[in-house]
Amino acid sequence: MKEGEIVDPVQSNDKDDNPPSYAHAEKKETPGLPDIEGTRNVGEFCRKFDLMDDVETFKKGALISQNPESATMLPELSEVERESLVREHTHKWHQPWQLYFLAIMCSLAAAVQGMDETVNNGAQAIYLKRLGIENSDNLTGLVVGAPYLACAILGCWLTEPLNRYFARRGTIFISCFIAAVASVWEGVCNSWVNLFLARFVLGLGIGSKSSTVPVYAAECSPAPIRGALVMMWQMWTAFGIMLGNIMGVAFMNVGNDLNWRLMLGSTVVLPLVVCAQVYICPESPRWLIQHNKIQKAYTNFKILRPTELQAARDLYYAYVGVELERQINKGKNFFTMFMELFTIPRNRRATLASWIVMFMQQFCGVNVIAYYSTTIFQESGYGLSNALLASMGTGILNWVFALPAVFTIDTWGRRNLLLFTFPFLAIFLFWSGFSFWIEPEITNSKKRVAMVTTGMYLFEVFYSPGEGPVPFTYSAEAFPLHVREVGMSWATATTWCFNFILSFTWPHLLRSFKPQGAFGWYAAWCVIGWFLVLLFVPETKALTLEELDQVFSVPTRKHASYQLKNAWWHFRVWVLRRKLEPLPKFYQGASRLAEVGNTASE
Repeated sequence: MKEGEIVDPVQSNDKDDNPPSYAHAEKKETPGLPDIEGTRNVGEFCRKFDLMDDVETFKKGALISQNPESATMLPELSEVERESLVREHTHKWHQPWQLYFLAIMCSLAAAVQGMDETVNNGAQAIYLKRLGIENSDNLTGLVVGAPYLACAILGCWLTEPLNRYFARRGTIFISCFIAAVASVWEGVCNSWVNLFLARFVLGLGIGSKSSTVPVYAAECSPAPIRGALVMMWQMWTAFGIMLGNIMGVAFMNVGNDLNWRLMLGSTVVLPLVVCAQVYICPESPRWLIQHNKIQKAYTNFKILRPTELQAARDLYYAYVGVELERQINKGKNFFTMFMELFTIPRNRRATLASWIVMFMQQFCGVNVIAYYSTTIFQESGYGLSNALLASMGTGILNWVFALPAVFTIDTWGRRNLLLFTFPFLAIFLFWSGFSFWIEPEITNSKKRVAMVTTGMYLFEVFYSPGEGPVPFTYSAEAFPLHVREVGMSWATATTWCFNFILSFTWPHLLRSFKPQGAFGWYAAWCVIGWFLVLLFVPETKALTLEELDQVFSVPTRKHASYQLKNAWWHFRVWVLRRKLEPLPKFYQGASRLAEVGNTASE
C-alpha cells in the first residue's frame, strides 16, 4: 500500500502479516471515506434527491467529512458554523431535546427488559412450590431460563427481518407489545407447562428488542456522546432489574395465591408506555438511507442535530458509506451476510470482540444473582421476607453504580472499564462462595449472612460500570452498517444463549459443587475474561460508526502483541516502580488509528 492510500476495510482481505498502514498518511481524509468531491458530486446528489435548496450546506458538510480534524480552518465556513463544530466537543451534551426524548424511550424499553428478568427472582420462591416443581432442578432451570432459550434460538434472529420490514421503531413496538401480552399470560398461568410457554413467548419480545434498541440509539447519536446514550440500555436495564426486585418486596405479603402472579404481571405497564411513545420519536436516519428515503433521513438528522450543517454532514457521510456497502452487498442474502461475519477480516474481528464481551456478560456470573439471589440468600440463612429485601438491595446497587459509566464510557473507554472491573468481580465471587464455609451451627449465623451479602453487593458495585453497560454498547457500534442487524443478532443471541445455560445449570451446579464451587467457577471465568479483553477487544470510544472500520482493520495478532507489551509496561511501572519511556501510542487522536511503532511491533 502506498503512503496516503485509503483502503475500503469492508473489502479488504488483509492478512495478519500484511496489515494496512494508516499511520502517516499524507492525505488527512476520514478513514474509509473516499475523496467525496472526486468520486461523488454533491450537486448530483442534491439534484437526485431534491435537496438543491441545501446544496451549499451539503458541500460544506462533505468538506468537513473529508477532514474533520481541521474542519474549523475551512475558509468556506462562517463563524457561527465553526462555533457549532467546536461546541460538539466543548459542549457535547448540548443536544436537541428530541435526542434526549429518544434516549428516554430507549431507556424505558431497557427497563422493560430488566423487570422481565428479575420479577421472576422473587416469584419463583413461591410458584415453584405452588406448581409442584421445587424439587426438580431440570424443570426449575427450564422455566426460569425459558425466555433466554427463546431469545437464543428464535427471538434474536427475528431482528433482521423485523427491522427490514418494520424499521427500528416498528420492531421496538412489536417486541414491547409481545412483552405486555406475555406478562399478562404469566400472571394467569395454572401449571408449569403454561408458565413455560408464557415465558418462552416473552423471550420472543426480549430478543428482538435487545438487538434493536442499542442499534437504534447508536445510529441516532452523535459520536462524542454515543457511548453514553447507547449505554443507557444497560443502565436502565439495571433500573428495571431494581423495579423487578421492588415488585417482589411489594407483593410478597399478598395472599390467596396472588403474590407471585402480581409480581409477574406487574411488568405489563412499562411496555405499553413504550408502545405509546415510540412513534413520536424519529426513525433512524441510517435505516432510512438504507431504504433510499434520503429526504426523510435529512429531516430526521435535522431533528437530532443542533445545526443543519451537522445534519447535512452526517447524512452525506452516512450516505457515502451506505452506497459503498450497498455495492459490496449487492445480491447477498441473510446467510451470505451471516457468513461474512466470519470470512471478512474486519467483520471477523468485530464478531470475536462482541462475542467475548457478550459471553463474559453472562459467565461473569451476574445473572446467578439476578435470577437466584433470593434462594441464595435463603441458603445463607435469611428467611423469605429478608431474602427478598436483600435481593432488592442487589437491584438498587446494580442501578446506582451504573450511573458512573455514563461519564466514563466515552472518556476512560469501554476496554479500560472492563480491564479495571474484572479482577474485582473475581475477588467478590470468591468472597461470596467461600463465605458459605462459615458454619451457622458453630458460629453466629449472622456472620455468614453478612459475608455473603457483602460479597454479592460489592460484586454488583463493580459489575454495573463495566460488564453491565459495555457489551451492548460495544456490539451495537462494532459492526458495519450492511451487516449490523445480523451482527447484533449474533451478539445478542450469544448473550441470551449463555444466559439460558447459566440459568438452567445453576441449580445443578449448586447441588453438585455447593455454593463454594459454584461461585468459584464463575470467579475463574472472570480471570479468563480479563485476558480475553486484553488481547482481542479493541477500543471504540469517541469514533463515528464509519471510522470504526479502521479500528477493526488492525490485524488481531498485531493488536494482541501490542497489548501484551503494554500490560507488561504497566506492570513494570506501577508494580515494580521502574521509570520507563512510554510505549508508542496504538490509537492516536479521536479519528485516527496510529501505526504501532517499531518498538512495539518487533
